[in-house]
Amino acid sequence: MTTGKDLLDLGFKSGKWFKDALAHINEHELEGAARLAYLDIVKPPAELPLLAVPAPFFENIRAESTVEQQNIDQVRQSMALLMRTPTVVTGAIMPDACPAGPVGTIPVGGVVVTRQAIHPGMHSADICCSVMLTNLGKIDPKTVLDVAQQVTHFGPGGRPPERQYPLPTALRAAFQANPFLSADKDLSLAQEHLGTQGDGNHFLYVGISAATGDTVLVTHHGSRGVGARLYTAGMKVAERFRQQLSPDTAPANAWLPADSPEGEAYWAALQLVRQWTKLNHLCLHDDIAQRLLAPVQQRFWNEHNFVFRAGDLYYHAKGATPLDPQFMPDITGPRIIPLNMAEPILIVEGDTTANNLGFAPHGAGRNLSRTRHKYSKADKTQQQWFDEETQGIDARFFFNEIDISELPSAYKNAAEVKRQIAEFKLKCVDSYLIQSRAASRWAIARKETAVFS
Repeated sequence: MTTGKDLLDLGFKSGKWFKDALAHINEHELEGAARLAYLDIVKPPAELPLLAVPAPFFENIRAESTVEQQNIDQVRQSMALLMRTPTVVTGAIMPDACPAGPVGTIPVGGVVVTRQAIHPGMHSADICCSVMLTNLGKIDPKTVLDVAQQVTHFGPGGRPPERQYPLPTALRAAFQANPFLSADKDLSLAQEHLGTQGDGNHFLYVGISAATGDTVLVTHHGSRGVGARLYTAGMKVAERFRQQLSPDTAPANAWLPADSPEGEAYWAALQLVRQWTKLNHLCLHDDIAQRLLAPVQQRFWNEHNFVFRAGDLYYHAKGATPLDPQFMPDITGPRIIPLNMAEPILIVEGDTTANNLGFAPHGAGRNLSRTRHKYSKADKTQQQWFDEETQGIDARFFFNEIDISELPSAYKNAAEVKRQIAEFKLKCVDSYLIQSRAASRWAIARKETAVFS
């Protein structure tokens, strides 16, 4: 009878696979060459070491100050370590790049391309963070903002039962059929969080198009608790693969082999969460339009925090807007890139180049963390900074508490980001802009504050 010690003596590494292998060997009384032949088939693949030389990545960013250079140095250091992950092929950083965790973690404004591997840590917990724009025609922006503030929901938790939107039966059934989304908690959050925007830098904005004079509504948020739970589940499965396939890889960069049953199920779950998130935007936009009796003139939507596939390559975008049509076959029209509450929202189109990998920035980005920015503004009160930085716009914080880490000064210089967009040929910016100052309406909402953009 073959034992685990026998397999160890033969040079095989212990693992969960021993149990099934020993059962098969002993049931079929395999010995000698037959036993070795079987073990060669069922043994785990050889461990993958970190790449000796980091895979190349493109830098579409330039520093204009000492603080910005420090920011870029941290991003570069993190990417250099990240690009040693065995699955990585290439990558890029955008003009809004900034660190988003320990060294070796994908930065905001980062794109990482891997082969046959899905890395949950490279899309982060806010899966499918995205923006939607609805053109409401010639209607007073303040009226839209007043109605929108009654409709939307920011902060923790979900909508109360009497204010919930219906979750489509087909989508609920698809969740139930996917092993990553079938838990009762997943289904309850899919219902309760539908029509909510969370916190962080998420916002609702009303502005006027500089090109047409039409009033537009823009929302920015991700997949809420639904996506956060999928991320957590995906990271747990990826960690099991990491321990088996590449123990030297940092846990944050663990992956699911795309051709494994787990990888295929996770990919399918990502698509369902994408569908749910788009619906999350639609619920708010349609409700607001219906209350206003405003016909929808145009509607655009795109994510900037997701994984996109091209053949056996997986493009992980952490705060990067896809430009290449192959990544978004269901998307028509231009892309949406907010900057900060005092600047226009860009509506853009662009081409794939060697250095952008088919992506563009998703916003203005930060040079300082929220905490460091708040410390830098200690010489005035929050009200004073708010009054100074929101002149000419209608800025409302959802919980009537000012959060200066969401004011314009918390973000990179928008004009410089736009210059670098053009300099690095990341996209054409010759379509139209949504001028927040022309509209004099901005709304952004957060957990402690409510600013609508």
